[in-house]
Amino acid sequence: MRLFAVGDLHMPGGDDKPMNVFGSHWENHVQRIFDDWRSRVHPEDAVLIPGDISWAMQLKDAAPDLARIGELPGRKVILRGNHDYWWSSLTQVREVLPPGMEAVQNNAVDLGFCVVCGTRGWNFGTGENRLAPEDEKILNREVLRLRLSLEAAEKLSGDRPVVVMMHYPPLLENQRKTPFTEVLSAHRICRVVYGHLHGNAIHGGFNGVWEGIPYQLVSCDALGFRLLELPLPGGTA
Repeated sequence: MRLFAVGDLHMPGGDDKPMNVFGSHWENHVQRIFDDWRSRVHPEDAVLIPGDISWAMQLKDAAPDLARIGELPGRKVILRGNHDYWWSSLTQVREVLPPGMEAVQNNAVDLGFCVVCGTRGWNFGTGENRLAPEDEKILNREVLRLRLSLEAAEKLSGDRPVVVMMHYPPLLENQRKTPFTEVLSAHRICRVVYGHLHGNAIHGGFNGVWEGIPYQLVSCDALGFRLLELPLPGGTA
């Protein structure tokens, strides 16, 4: 059993929304990701998708994109991103998920060889740039959701590894102490993966170990439109 991750698939959601407007390297990006997926992932493996899955605005329009992902090998665990406007309540999302696909929202998912939890996240103040009151409110809410998800994971995990996925980066190369890392560092976590960053912003993402926890940016363009295999304790990857 192996664990993979790739974020920010930005599937079309029923509209003609080509991503190559953001650069020629986005040409045919979904097919390239799926080709790599089929060549490397086995049915017993799992793939984490930390947000920005579909451009759809309504859940019914996102359903075909979710179905396409569902046809790929392995179990899938998804998380809401800032562009996943179709994501309504967890109950409604679960109703359209294909077999073998699970969603994380204030909960945790038991994959057998590890437990996965997390939250969307949000922007945090950097340097002298303080957040607006409304952003501060959302940030505090996301920190609480991270705590709830971690608590759910700890009830399930026993001595198995806990993997956290977020959409927004919980830290940056030039700012590693954040409200999110304060929570994460207080728990027994194997690894954190996150997305959201594209283009030049990729260089500001942090890839490495902070306070004993490995962090990895897995937005699809940061990975060259390939899945990243995540090493886990115990030789599962």
